[in-house]
Amino acid sequence: MNSPAQPLLEVRDLSVHYPGRTTWLFRKGAPKKAVDQISFTVPRGKTVGVVGESGSGKSTTGKAIIKLAPLTSGLILYKGQDIGGLPNHAFKLWRKKIQMIFQDPYNSLNPRADILGILSEPLEIHFPELSEADRKDRCAELLAGVQLSPDFLTRYPHEFSGGQRQRIGIARALAVQPELIICDEPVSALDVSVQAEVVNLLQDLQAKLGLTYLFIGHDLAVIEHVSDHILVMSQGQIVEQGSPAEILGSPREAYTRRLLAAVPKF
Repeated sequence: MNSPAQPLLEVRDLSVHYPGRTTWLFRKGAPKKAVDQISFTVPRGKTVGVVGESGSGKSTTGKAIIKLAPLTSGLILYKGQDIGGLPNHAFKLWRKKIQMIFQDPYNSLNPRADILGILSEPLEIHFPELSEADRKDRCAELLAGVQLSPDFLTRYPHEFSGGQRQRIGIARALAVQPELIICDEPVSALDVSVQAEVVNLLQDLQAKLGLTYLFIGHDLAVIEHVSDHILVMSQGQIVEQGSPAEILGSPREAYTRRLLAAVPKF
C-alpha cells in the first residue's frame, strides 16, 4: 500500500555518462558526464520544473527516466518501484504510465501518417482490445480535448501550424491515459503568442485529469509560471532548487541569477 507521502516519481543519484572521444594516440578521453548523481522527487499532481542552459543535462534527465537515454547508475523509482534497470520489453507497462511531449512538434510526428494514424498507434499498442471504430472515436475525443476539430483526423502534420502540431503531440501523449508527462521544452520552438496558449492548455489538462508534470525548459519565466518546485541544472548537476518564489525572489547561485537576468522585462 502506498504511503500518502510517497512521491509519484523519485530519482536517486541518477547519472548518465557517455564514453570519451578517442584521441589521436588511440586513448579514450574522460567520459562526458551529461548527468551526474542528481536526486529529486516529483509529487503526484504537481509540476516540478527543470531549468538550465543548453548542455545542462536537463533534457537528458527526462530522457533517462523514460529510457530514451542510457542510465549509467542510480535509481528511478515510480510509486516506490525501481524502473530504471528494467529491460525495454519489461518497461512497456510503465511507458503507458509515463509519456513525453517533445520540443519539436514537427519532427516528433510521422510526416507520412495522417493524424488518425498518429493517434491510433499508441492505442493499438496499449489497448489492443479496442475496435477500429472505438479507436477512431477515442482519437476524435483526444483532438477535442486539446481544442482541435475532430475533422483534422484525415489531415497530415505539414498541414498544421507549430502550435497545432504541439497540441497533436499532447493528444498523442494523453492517448494511453498516463499519470506522469515529461514535457521536454514543449513551447520553446513556438512563437511567443502561441506559447501561452499551449502552457495554459497543459495546466487545464493537469487540473482536469490530475496529471503530474516534469517540465523541462531554458526560459525561467515559463518554468516559474507552471511549476510548484524548480530544479536549476548546470553541467549535469542540480545547483539550486526551491519554490518559484525562492528561486526568483532570492536566488543563491550566480548561475541562477544569470538565467533570471535573461528573462525579458516588460
